[in-house]
Amino acid sequence: MNANALPPGKTYADKVEALGYVDFDGKPAFKLAIQEVNERWYLYVAHLWHPGWSIVDVTDPTAPKELKYIPGPANTWTIQLQIAEGKMVTAFERMPPPWGGDASKPYEESALIWDVSDPVNPVVKGKYSVGQEKDPKAGAPGGSGTHRNYYDGGRYAHLSLKRPGWSRNMYQIIDIADAANPKDVGRWWVPGQWHAGGEKATDTDAWLHGGPYVVGDRVYLSYGSAGLVILDIADIANPKLVGQLAFSPPFN
Repeated sequence: MNANALPPGKTYADKVEALGYVDFDGKPAFKLAIQEVNERWYLYVAHLWHPGWSIVDVTDPTAPKELKYIPGPANTWTIQLQIAEGKMVTAFERMPPPWGGDASKPYEESALIWDVSDPVNPVVKGKYSVGQEKDPKAGAPGGSGTHRNYYDGGRYAHLSLKRPGWSRNMYQIIDIADAANPKDVGRWWVPGQWHAGGEKATDTDAWLHGGPYVVGDRVYLSYGSAGLVILDIADIANPKLVGQLAFSPPFN
């Protein structure tokens, strides 16, 4: 079927049936995460244009129930979240001006670690801060903060983040076993990203969009013009490059 030939305002599906719908009062849904607690399924929704998160009971997918909206900080993207083993990791980063942000106003830059054992009443247990940019134009696009992160249980969260002194996003591992005191563990970046350390960038489009994807002792990174990067993280404090597939040139 030619999508360009479809009448506007219509929805089509092939072998897919829509069972339920939530409007969220016009707040577009973006990233999603789900958990089961006491045989009920709870969907956590990050919104693109509205800082904050919604919680929806989707146990009956034909009748989803919006239970709560938790507002986030102003001028801040809160678009990424991950849930596993009763913990939720949410990302904060400066909202870029093309997406509605104001470079002259404050923003939040961190990853929050929540306790979601009570699925409807999440509690913030800890915060991993990245640091504020002094130059409002630094790190475009996106600016300071954490972007698309990864958490699948256990003690380590894997972040894509932009911190002052670095050009664009790089890979960071943090220990959240003690959620109230997250700790740096290991990091990796493309040589040239650490300009505060004297490195000279040779590829200004090399940046970790994320999210990192972890399988055993390997992590797979979508690293912009640096391509697909594969790291060995058996030594969690010292990630090592084991493979890379570049797509630029000819792309990007």
